Amino acid sequence: MTRILVADDHDLVRETIAAYLEAEGFQDLQLASDVDAALHLVAIARFDLILVDYEMPGMIGLSGLVRLIAANRPGPVALISGAISPETAAAALELGAAGFVPKTLGSRNLVAAVKAMIGGEVFGPVSLVAKGSEGLLSGRELDVLRGICAGKSNKEIARDYGLQEVTVKLHVKTMSRKLGAKNRTHAAMIARDRKLV
Repeated sequence: MTRILVADDHDLVRETIAAYLEAEGFQDLQLASDVDAALHLVAIARFDLILVDYEMPGMIGLSGLVRLIAANRPGPVALISGAISPETAAAALELGAAGFVPKTLGSRNLVAAVKAMIGGEVFGPVSLVAKGSEGLLSGRELDVLRGICAGKSNKEIARDYGLQEVTVKLHVKTMSRKLGAKNRTHAAMIARDRKLV
């Protein structure tokens, strides 16, 4: 059974995220309202994913994230936040975060992001990325872009990289947004023009 910890000091946010995940069949959910409570739960048993609020008690910048990553190894830890700078999101990823999940993300995309991160993927901060900032494409998004440029379907790309097709679709969507592409063909054209692949 997949174990997920949702750590946020806002009761409504914490319970809403948990409700979204429960509706998708995740049953072993733990909740915490600060870093110390989260670390206490991790000490009892590791989690398959921890979602931790950037601005809750005990975070002190990204130090709380670093402590949770160390405590939950090898399980992934991701930041959730209503507002965060691209620099902070990038720093979190460099420190080993499994991703950044905006609190404004819809329930379907949230669940897809959670599944992707549990599967070992990194979920990028799409809403923070300026249009056309291809330098912020993740390694996996570049892999998917290469597949698109080679004329492969999502199913073929998924098979090539050992991913689920839904994960590839998520990468296509985020990568297209980052590039400002209207569709797959447009993304391939942008990639070739900018020599991304």
